[in-house]
Amino acid sequence: MKHMNSEVKEERTSNKKRIDLFLVPIVLIAAFLNLFKIWTDEYANAYYTAAVKSMLQSLHNFFYASFDPGGYVTIDKPPVVFWIQTISAKIFGFHGWSVILPQALAGIGSVLLLYVLVKRTFGVWAGRFAALAMALTPIVPAVSRTNNIDSMLVFTLLVATWMLFRAVRTAKFGWVLAAFAMIGVAFNMKMLQAYTVLPAFYVFYVVATKINWKKKIAFLTTATALMLAVSVSWAVVVDSTSADKRPYMGSSQTNSVLELAFGYNGINRLTGNTSVTGSSHKQPAQTQQQTASSETKQNSNSSADSSQSSNQRKSSSSQKMQAPGGGNQNGMFNTGNPGPFRLFQKGLSDQISWLLPFVIFSIVGLFAGVKFKGPYTTKQKESLFWLAWLLPVAIFFSIAGFFHQYYLIMLAPPIAAFAGAGAVALWSMYKQHNGWKSWLLPGGILTTAALQVYIMSPYVSSIGVAPIAGVGALGVILALVLAVRKQRKNSLTNYLGAAAMVVLLAMPAYWAMTPIIYGGNSMLPSAGPDSSSGMGGPPSTATNSKQSGFNGMQPPGSSSGNSSSNNQMQPPSGSSNGGQMPGGSSNNGQMQPPSGSSNSGEMQMPGGSSNNSQMPNSSSSKSSSSKRKSGGMNAEVNKKLLNYLTKNNTGEKYLFATTDSTSAAPYIIKTGEPVMAMGGFSGSDPILTVSKLKAMIKKGEVKYFYLSGMGKGGQSDVITWIKENSKEIPSSKWQSTSSSVQQGPSGNGALYEITLK
Repeated sequence: MKHMNSEVKEERTSNKKRIDLFLVPIVLIAAFLNLFKIWTDEYANAYYTAAVKSMLQSLHNFFYASFDPGGYVTIDKPPVVFWIQTISAKIFGFHGWSVILPQALAGIGSVLLLYVLVKRTFGVWAGRFAALAMALTPIVPAVSRTNNIDSMLVFTLLVATWMLFRAVRTAKFGWVLAAFAMIGVAFNMKMLQAYTVLPAFYVFYVVATKINWKKKIAFLTTATALMLAVSVSWAVVVDSTSADKRPYMGSSQTNSVLELAFGYNGINRLTGNTSVTGSSHKQPAQTQQQTASSETKQNSNSSADSSQSSNQRKSSSSQKMQAPGGGNQNGMFNTGNPGPFRLFQKGLSDQISWLLPFVIFSIVGLFAGVKFKGPYTTKQKESLFWLAWLLPVAIFFSIAGFFHQYYLIMLAPPIAAFAGAGAVALWSMYKQHNGWKSWLLPGGILTTAALQVYIMSPYVSSIGVAPIAGVGALGVILALVLAVRKQRKNSLTNYLGAAAMVVLLAMPAYWAMTPIIYGGNSMLPSAGPDSSSGMGGPPSTATNSKQSGFNGMQPPGSSSGNSSSNNQMQPPSGSSNGGQMPGGSSNNGQMQPPSGSSNSGEMQMPGGSSNNSQMPNSSSSKSSSSKRKSGGMNAEVNKKLLNYLTKNNTGEKYLFATTDSTSAAPYIIKTGEPVMAMGGFSGSDPILTVSKLKAMIKKGEVKYFYLSGMGKGGQSDVITWIKENSKEIPSSKWQSTSSSVQQGPSGNGALYEITLK
């Protein structure tokens, strides 16, 4: 007990010490990478931003995280992060930056937490290097600069980690309960993804606590029960509420939060069974449907502005996504082929894997000489925790059937922790001439530099040869010099070691800045010279790097005169297959719509809209705008359409109805008016039936419908009924110009009116 009390006193004393001056610039770097120019992102991820707009309007919408102000359907994630975003928007006003701010601060907070976690056990220099590695991991600021959930999720899990470490140090059961309860909170951010850290929590508590097995089992069982209770608390309340008194649970097929958690947002991510069309079937990685998830749809939208010149299109019958550098890789959006080396494949490695070889050497050094039965030092116990976080998550990404690049932020904390702890440990072994262990430092530097050259090689056209050659040459030279000078102890050797660390962090630092330099993608964030496209491949030929994702999309009613080729998804430079999306056939290297579409050559969005002109937005895309209109739609709605709908509204609850969230979101954001996404996010949710729609029309809740296709899943009958029982509004009354034609996957987009007596 005296020992535990002394540890607590020591911790309190250390907290009163002066601020670490070396930490200040690290935090400033993190703040710059996470915060600079977020005010230029007007919409952020529009799907989620529209929900915040709706949640600001009533406590009912706030609690359920309703996508629309009318409370028709929710978004496809739990509400905790969006509660925080809504509070931020309430305090600072509703802006793109105000909904991004919580995630940006969470990214900075994660850097500070990692410093605290690593410093206490591995030393101050280990904490500094770990914090810097976390700040400079490219996918971390890329995600933190958006209103996507993952940055806040990682921060919450690091808070839980701090609680667990404190529980072990103080032997207080209350901290164990707090740690597992915090994982339950994280579950209400992104569901089962929060549970990927559980192996680390269980293993560490079992190994690190000095209590008997009976108590360990009892404590862990109780803590797990609390975690599960917190996890399902919101779900139980929602699922227990009568369906007619709450919004439909978006992206579920049974209007259930639990089904959403363990299906769509759970097991289906691992298996690749991502159908949300009402029929469940497994889809191989290379043939996943575009309607797989909210992120899938967002990414298909986000690539519309990456137009390529015609000489970059090469036809091929292959249906594989082209990887950077010309190598074929299966999987949507460049997530590579499942296998043990997936994280080293192009498209993923430049997001997270810059320091992985050094981490592997660090793990070898930190666990060298450890006996299975112990005893274990504190350093070895905490190293085991980070390893038990790293391995299961890495295995998931290596075998998962469906995920997106920005999910990789889950690997950032253990990689950064091992980079910091390993740098100090390997340096100590090197200086002490500790046999074979002394070779781990130069070996780690050499292999890491080699991997970084491999990662950068597909981007030679955009970053030049110099940085690639520089990293390779300096890495080899410094590793060899350190190997030669292994027996010498002087200041020059210290400088060489520091220089090696700088070299290994130089290009990750540049990659982390690319969302600022080239523009980011708030719907599917990634880092790299192509960060605005969100596809994780070599840079596109888009002329305006400040534009994100969809600014090249031509909205319904547009007369900008852009040819279809300018709005079609093009393959990465050097592609032999055109970067084809599953479900389509090769056509001159252009992204193809699903089979059956009449809109050949255009990339089709889930919910029946193509990237050419499927949303009733403004009539022009202003490439010189100072605001970055990301989020899948331009910042200005089609004013002529809006004026027509407003003028002719006779008390209806909904301004208009449409197939999915793509058309609805910009109008919700700009006006705050209820707009009904009949099929939920992707247009495939079985929310509406013909009889229910008839009842809504008779009650005077909706009379205008903007349709751009036949709908999906259970919505096809509804769309057919609307077209058969309505009158079409002449385009001259609502389109920006009477000559504009909107190409949909099954015909022209059109506005319909239905009134029933």
